[in-house]
Parts: sequence; structure tokens; C-alpha cells
Amino acid sequence: MIQIGETIIDLSDPTVMGVIAAVITALLVLILLFMSVRRAGKSTEAVQFVATQVGRLAQDVQLLGQGQHQLAGNIQTVSDAQANAQVHVVQTMEARLAEVQAQMAERLADNALRSARSLAEMQERMKETLSGSSEKTTKSLTQLQERLATIDRAQTNIEKLSGDVLSLQDILSNKQRRGMFGEIQLTDIVSKALPSDSYALQHTLSNGKRADCLVHLPNPPGPIVIDAKFPFEAYEAYAAAETPPQQQAALRDLGNAVRKHIKDISERYIIEGETADGAIMFLPSEAVYAELHARLPEVVRAGFDARVWIVSPTTCMATLNTMRAILKDARMREQAGEIRKALRLLHRDVEIIGEKAGKLEIHLRQAGEDVSGVLTAATRAGKRADRLDNFDFEELAPDEASSVVPMISPKL
Repeated sequence: MIQIGETIIDLSDPTVMGVIAAVITALLVLILLFMSVRRAGKSTEAVQFVATQVGRLAQDVQLLGQGQHQLAGNIQTVSDAQANAQVHVVQTMEARLAEVQAQMAERLADNALRSARSLAEMQERMKETLSGSSEKTTKSLTQLQERLATIDRAQTNIEKLSGDVLSLQDILSNKQRRGMFGEIQLTDIVSKALPSDSYALQHTLSNGKRADCLVHLPNPPGPIVIDAKFPFEAYEAYAAAETPPQQQAALRDLGNAVRKHIKDISERYIIEGETADGAIMFLPSEAVYAELHARLPEVVRAGFDARVWIVSPTTCMATLNTMRAILKDARMREQAGEIRKALRLLHRDVEIIGEKAGKLEIHLRQAGEDVSGVLTAATRAGKRADRLDNFDFEELAPDEASSVVPMISPKL
């Protein structure tokens, strides 16, 4: 660029280059004319021709000056237009940037509001879940404390029982107390195995005999009597026998004592039309029961023949469990209608639980999707904020890049 006074001439402008070329051409023509004049001598015609050409050259120079002045004005106009265009572009960019910032602020506020709502809902659900877990934990701890208290009471009972072992010998040595011991043990087993309304203790029959326990079984077999017997003297003599003859005699006496109990039960507690066609003899000693089955099987068979079944505490519990199943089956047949109604209600409750579980699953899945959407939107907003901060409009999404004001060079 060349500056002449206040005028700046741009050598890269085609107009300026044309003017310079015209000036150079005129100078070359003038030089050639002068050379021709010198070769032609002092001819007048040559001088006149040269004078004519010089006049024309002067006119061309004057036209060149006018073109230069016009070129300076055009250059000033282009400079002003370029300055105005730059100011317009800057103002447009500032307005667009302010608009984009407002849109981003609005979107970030909307996303923040959605995030707050989703987090509030999630906190509420977590609160409900934690509340339910806390209640279950409290309930479990309460049950554990109750069980520990039960264990402590059982330990106390065991300590008391160890002190009562010595008095057990005194109880068994008395026949009346021994009978009470068998009845108490039978009562304890029956009360644990059967419902309270399915049996009667110390029940008096139509023949005036009082049975230790009468179980109300449905027909067949009908009500069945359980009577406690304890041939303690015969068994004690058998345990104390030292020689084989003494053992044989004591064993025979034990068998006779048991046969007598079988006969008494068969005659007293089997009444046709009132009780079942059999009865149960309860032996409150596992040792007596084991010796009876091991050494006196014929006595056990005699009991079968008389329809009197001998049981120990263990086998009595198993027999009573079988009776409980029979009672339960009979009651179920009686309450079949109520059971079906309860089953229908239970089925409806299960359906309601399934529906609630399905709705809960949908809510939890929707909450997860909302959280994922919030994280995605926050990530995208951060990237766009970085691009705006760096004026990187070309990397904006297509839907937003189309609204950016394009930067176009002004036309001359």
C-alpha cells in the first residue's frame, strides 16, 4: 500500500494496477517518440507530431489524475463500508449471544426444576422404604428380645428342675403321687398337641368311670380314652434284680402288672356307642416302654388283642399329632364353604398385591429414566456452555446452528 498525503493507494486493487499500467505505457510511448524524433533529425513534421502526442499525453495524465482522485474517493467509501459492516456484525453477534444465553438459562432452570421434582419424589419413596425397613428391624429386634427373655426363663426353669430332681424320687415312691405325675405329664402333652376344645380331662363316662383324658374324634372311630398307668414298683424290682432268676421273676411281675392295666382299661373305657372300639394306655416312662417292647412283646400283642394301645411320651405325641390331623380334616370338611370364601378373598388380596407391585415397578423405572434424562441434559448443557464460551458455533446441534447469524463479507 502507498500513502500519498491523506490518500491510501492499495497496489492489490485492479483499478490502481490498470492506472499504473496506463502510465507506464504512456511513458514508453513518449520515449519511443523521442527516439523517433532524434532519428528523424530536425524535421518540423516530426516536431509537430511529437507536440501533438505530448498534448495527448498531457490529456491522458490529466485523466489519470482525475481517475486517481476518484479512486481515492472509492477507497474511502470502501473503508467506511467495511468499518460499518464490522460494527454491525459485532452488534449482531452480541445480540445473538445474549439470546442464546437467555435460552440456555431458561433450559437450565427447567432442567433444575425437573431434577428437584424427581429428587423430591425419590427422597419420598426412599423415606417410605426406610420407614418400612425400620419398622421391620424394630419388630425383629423386639422378637429377638422376647426370644432371649424366653431363653432366660427356660434357663431359670432348668436350674429349678435340677433342684427338683431329688424330690422326684419321693413323688414316685408314693402310688397316689405317681398317678398324679402320669396324669400331669399326659395333660401337658395333650394340651400342647391338641386344641383345647377337642379333648376333655377327667371325663366321667356313662358307666361312672372317670377317664384321665377323652379325645373327641369324629366317627369313625369316635371319642377315644387315654388313661395314664405307671407300673413303677414292678419295674423298680426288675431294675434292682441281680441274679437271672430274680430278673425273670421281676420281669414276669412287670408283665402281669401291665396285663392288669390293659384289662382294666378295656373293661372301663371301651363302651360301645359311646367311645371308640379301642383305648390308649399312656406310660409316662420311656424306659418302661422300651423294656416292655424289648422283653415282653407278648404283653404288647395282648394289648392289641384287647384293643388297648400302649404309648410312651414320644409315641403319644406322634399319636396325638395324627389325631390333630384327623380333627383338622373333619373341621375343614365342616368349614369347606368358609374356607373357599377365605381362599377367594386371599386370591383377591394376592391380585391387589400384584397390581401394587406393578405400579411400584413402573414408578421406580420412571424415576430411573428421569434421573438418567437429567444427567444427560446436564452433560449436554455443559458441553454447549463450553462451546458458547469459546464462540465455537460450528459445533452446535443442527437445530440450533441454523438460527446463528452467518458472518458474510459485505459486497463492494
